[in-house]
Amino acid sequence: MKQMLLDLMRMSRICRMVLATCLGSFILVIFYFQSMFQPVMRRNPFAAEGCCRKGSRNALQELYNPTQAEFSVAAVLHQARRDKVADTCRAYSASSRKRRVLTPSDLKHLVVDEEHELIYCYVPKVACTNWKRVMMVLSGRGKYSDPMEIPSNEAHVPSNLKTLNQYSIPDINHRLKSYLKFLFVREPFERLVSAYRNKFTLRYNTSFHKRYGTKIVRRYRKNATTEALQSGADVKFQEFAEYLVDPGTQREAPLNEHWQTVYSLCHPCHIHYDLVGKYETLEEDANYVLKLAGDGLCRVIGSDPRTVNGKNTNQVNCRINALAGERAHTHSLYLSLLRFLNKAETETLCVST
Repeated sequence: MKQMLLDLMRMSRICRMVLATCLGSFILVIFYFQSMFQPVMRRNPFAAEGCCRKGSRNALQELYNPTQAEFSVAAVLHQARRDKVADTCRAYSASSRKRRVLTPSDLKHLVVDEEHELIYCYVPKVACTNWKRVMMVLSGRGKYSDPMEIPSNEAHVPSNLKTLNQYSIPDINHRLKSYLKFLFVREPFERLVSAYRNKFTLRYNTSFHKRYGTKIVRRYRKNATTEALQSGADVKFQEFAEYLVDPGTQREAPLNEHWQTVYSLCHPCHIHYDLVGKYETLEEDANYVLKLAGDGLCRVIGSDPRTVNGKNTNQVNCRINALAGERAHTHSLYLSLLRFLNKAETETLCVST
């Protein structure tokens, strides 16, 4: 009997050891699989766990999967704008035989903010100075915390901003896929008027007068004075318009960025922009971008009310159309590449495109 009790106790210890071993193995298996799948869950940008914590979603995720009602309303508007861009690009692609692949040199207008995972394509004369100021603050480049304190000339210093062309090809592709990409456009003829006023009617812009003004006066002004030929400081808008629609202008050199097309600066048919803001609704569109970025930097980036004028736009358009004459096709192409969104102005234009 005593031996039997000893045998039973020995078996009980063995059972406990086996049970403990099995339990320990089971726990190890759980930890093993958890360690395998946990990194995958972290890499999933749309994982439900923790998605609502501040800073856990980037701007791109918030745009396409909005968690706030105000974002949902704006998302519908910007989806319509993206559709408009896509339709325009399809129409242009169908009518053009040219196909090209972008190179890093095509991306020098795309400013990158690593902190908030934003890419902004700047278009001169579409509030780009203020947007460059904002991007400097967002990316932490410089000593300023208030964008409006940054001098305008400092905002245009190339080293103060990082552009996409400075990255390697793999890094470029990663950012184009993962970051929120946006640009702002403006009624094309208002933009031309703004460029003309800024570059040809202000005395201090002598570099533009010398480089472009003298050439324009020499080509398009009859009986030009010696002073006008030498200084180029009194270019008329009519002469500037003739310069733009002249086919020889683009053949000799690329257009200056201040009157180059949005198509050529930002390549919206090659790059899928998530947001396309309008100069005419600049304040609300800009604040939407900043709210998506989640930085709390909702500064007003205002437009100049003097330039948002449908009547002036129509007059300028009619003048350029008249000047184009037999070059109407060139003018039509220039217009179609400049304008992506503004449906309203097409109803007042005196030229069909």
